[in-house]
Amino acid sequence: MPALRAAQARDVITRYSKINNEANADRDRRLLDTVEDGPLYAMSVSDYTETEGLPTADRKPYKPWSYDSADAKLYIPRVGAGQDRWFAAALSDQKGKAPSRLAVFAERPQHKRWEMVSVVDLDSPDLPDIALDHDGYATAVASDGNKHLAADAKLLRAAVLDNFATGGTNTGTKVFAPTKASKRQIEVHDKTGTRYGTQGTTVFAGAANRYADAYALKTTDGGALILFSHMHTQTDAVAHSGLQINPGKDDRAWLHDVPRTSITYTFVCNDAATVPAKAEPSRLTGYTCARTDVSGPPVPSSSDRA
Repeated sequence: MPALRAAQARDVITRYSKINNEANADRDRRLLDTVEDGPLYAMSVSDYTETEGLPTADRKPYKPWSYDSADAKLYIPRVGAGQDRWFAAALSDQKGKAPSRLAVFAERPQHKRWEMVSVVDLDSPDLPDIALDHDGYATAVASDGNKHLAADAKLLRAAVLDNFATGGTNTGTKVFAPTKASKRQIEVHDKTGTRYGTQGTTVFAGAANRYADAYALKTTDGGALILFSHMHTQTDAVAHSGLQINPGKDDRAWLHDVPRTSITYTFVCNDAATVPAKAEPSRLTGYTCARTDVSGPPVPSSSDRA
C-alpha cells in the first residue's frame, strides 16, 4: 500500500505550513514539536535560540509564509506491513514557481501525526527522475548496504564530512562528481580554514550523528535519490596566548559576548544526493546546515593568570 494518498499528503503539507507559522511567530517550541522532528526540529529550535540572544531591536519581524501544497511534486512510496511510512515532496513557497526545496515527512505513530523531519535547499529546480508505477507511486529502496547502488547513505555521509574536513581530498571528490553543492562545501573548507591567517586556525571534524535515518527512492535509471543527515563541528582557535576571538552577535545566545580562546560550532545538516546504479560518482544536489550549539573556553582574566 502507498504510505498515504496524494490528497492526504497535500493536507499534511498545508497543516505543516499553518502550524509552523503559528509556532515561529512566538518561537513556541512545544507547538513546533507537533509538526517537526529529527534534524529539522533541532535546526529550527537553534534558530529560535539565536534570535532570542539578540537585542529586541535587532530581531527581524516575522513574515508568515506557506508552501504551495497544490503544486507540490509528491514522491509517495509504497510500504509493506510494519514498515515506516514517509514521503518526499519538492516544494515551493511561491505559487507557480519551480520547487526550491526537497522535504521528507515521516509518520510518528506514537503521536498519530505526520511531521517534517528534513528539508534541503536545492541548487537547481531540475529534479532527478523518480521511478513511478502506473498509479504514480514511488519505490522506496534500502539507503544503507544496498549492493545495487554505487554508494549508500553511510558512504555519502563520510564523503560530505570529508568535503568539510579536508576539502574532499580523501573521499569527497572521489564519491561526488563536481556540483554546486559539493563545490560549496569544499569552498567552506578552503576559505574558512585560512581566514585567520597566522593569527588562528580553523578545523572541521565529524560529530557524533544523532540523526542516522536516511530515505531513498528508486530513480528511472536504476539508481536512487538518497536524503540523509550529518553533523560536523568547526573549531576556531587563536594561534598563541595573548590573542582572543570576539564572538559575533549571532553567537550571543551561547557565548554572551565573552571573548574566547577557541570556539567550537556544532552543525546539523540535511543532504540530498543522486546515486547511480553503476560504479560512477554520485551527485550532491543540495544541502542545508544550521548551527545548533556554540561553546568555548573564555579568555583568562588577569586574576586567573595571576
